Amino acid sequence: MSLVLADILAAARAIRGVAVRTPLVPSPHLSALAGQDFLLKLETTQPIGAFKLRGAANAILNLPAGVAGVTCCSTGNHGRGVAHAARARGLKAVVCMSSLVPQAKVDGIRALGAEVRITGRSQDEAQAESRRIAAEEGFVEISPFDDPHVIAGQGTIGLELMQDRPDLDMVLVPLSGGGLAAGIALAVKTIKPSARVIGVSMDRGAAMDASIRAGRPVEVEEVASLADSLGGGIGLDNRLSFPLCRDLLDDVVLVTETEIYRALQTLFYEDRMVAEGACVVGIAALQAGKLSRPRGPVATIVTGRNVDMTIFHRIMGGQDVTLGDLTIEGRAYAA
Repeated sequence: MSLVLADILAAARAIRGVAVRTPLVPSPHLSALAGQDFLLKLETTQPIGAFKLRGAANAILNLPAGVAGVTCCSTGNHGRGVAHAARARGLKAVVCMSSLVPQAKVDGIRALGAEVRITGRSQDEAQAESRRIAAEEGFVEISPFDDPHVIAGQGTIGLELMQDRPDLDMVLVPLSGGGLAAGIALAVKTIKPSARVIGVSMDRGAAMDASIRAGRPVEVEEVASLADSLGGGIGLDNRLSFPLCRDLLDDVVLVTETEIYRALQTLFYEDRMVAEGACVVGIAALQAGKLSRPRGPVATIVTGRNVDMTIFHRIMGGQDVTLGDLTIEGRAYAA
């Protein structure tokens, strides 16, 4: 099936009152670096602290009556969105997660009343458990990215961007399974075809980037990352987010863990914001000189605030951070 702008407009109407319209604010420091207005879309202000509420709420609001419950796999924020929206509708929710997911995100989902099942060491293994629950227990599975209602819900961010700043030249979107990037790109490119939409991900385990390069969905090894929300595969049977990202994204840029570390410091010390590593990949790409020169205003999506505060404090203190077999050398922030 295909998605069109009308689906995103319908999602905007459906989720009004559940998800909030988030602020778009300038960053003076990053604007000076970009040579253009550099704007931060603050999805950190959503009730669950992340953009994922938009897609999850739209999917659950579109479920037929009589559904026993919902299930999903998640690296954290999608599960939080599903748990929040399911509780509001009186539905049971089971969220499947890998052992790589930070404990803070597991605890946050449980606090919203959902059951959490830890399965394996990858998003793919968690997805297999979610599908088993859907097949054997009669629950409806809600994909974190490859679902038309989820993509349309995330696309409402693109609508808001173009309403608030129709002069945008470039939109930087954290890229994982592609639900966010697909929805935003569909909205932005339909309204303003000349605007450039760039997907940004970490340089280890970036499944959508590898799939676009291969011309088909492929599996990648999932490893620990400061941008843990961007981990996981896109599904070998991906029907929607892969072709939309392949066809609509103008480019995909990859950033290193060290560049993510520095960008987290920049957002905190320059803009006084606490955010997840996945949120700052657009800032990392700008600081690393990996973007083409913008011709007009640039916006990046600050996707969520549900960060592991122990690691966050180490980064802000300029301390080393170890991620599996990789140690990121600490450095005190300097503008």
